[in-house]
Amino acid sequence: MSRPFENIAFISSTTEETVLVRQKLAHRFGSVPPDEADVIVALGGDGLMLQTLHRHMNSTIPIYGMNCGSIGFLMNEYGEDGLIERLENAELSEIRPLHMSATTSDGKIHEALAINEISVFRQTAQAAKLEIQIDDKVRMEELICDGALVATPTGSTAYNLSAHGPILPIDSPLLALTPISPFRPRHWRGALLANSAKVKLVVKEPNKRPLSAVADHTEIRSVLEVEIREDTENSCIIMFDPEHGWAERILTEQFRY
Repeated sequence: MSRPFENIAFISSTTEETVLVRQKLAHRFGSVPPDEADVIVALGGDGLMLQTLHRHMNSTIPIYGMNCGSIGFLMNEYGEDGLIERLENAELSEIRPLHMSATTSDGKIHEALAINEISVFRQTAQAAKLEIQIDDKVRMEELICDGALVATPTGSTAYNLSAHGPILPIDSPLLALTPISPFRPRHWRGALLANSAKVKLVVKEPNKRPLSAVADHTEIRSVLEVEIREDTENSCIIMFDPEHGWAERILTEQFRY
């Protein structure tokens, strides 16, 4: 069944090209403020899509991206002809973010949400040493590496894929735990976890080997431990054209060579 989209909000990144595209589409189809919209059309790349999803978390307003940037795995192809029909026929996927609780060396606790991934990185030339706990049980006493990350299905094709982590179907109840440049154990490639799992990354020798934690665009420095879990209280909605939906993108990405 088609859905009426009488009120469209067009938003864009700040490049001259995408601003002109936004103005053109707004003139043709009309545009309302995002809070008054039936659908938000985001014009840019994956960075803009992540910002838009964060900004409109829990709004129930679906977000449809059109690629005007350099990277657009979360975006649909650009095209203004037939836009209303594309919106009406688009497939909707609900995305739940990760919740990060990071304790820093001054004893403070910092919280943030991530749609793609939560990562920890070494801050200096010294390699990181991490203890990995899953559901309060130590699973790896020491991982020596540049860092590690936990990715959602949405984020599994982003930094996680660059770190040789697995690609996850968007509707899979899984998280990817992936090491970044592991030194010891050298051949450990990470783990697939149930999305109900609670992951804790404990920094060993934090004074000698300080680490930062990053949740999408939020960075916290000098962390002692980071707890990561799926946030079941928050969600956002993303839209894909059926012929280029998430399942098709996942298959295409896995058969690239």
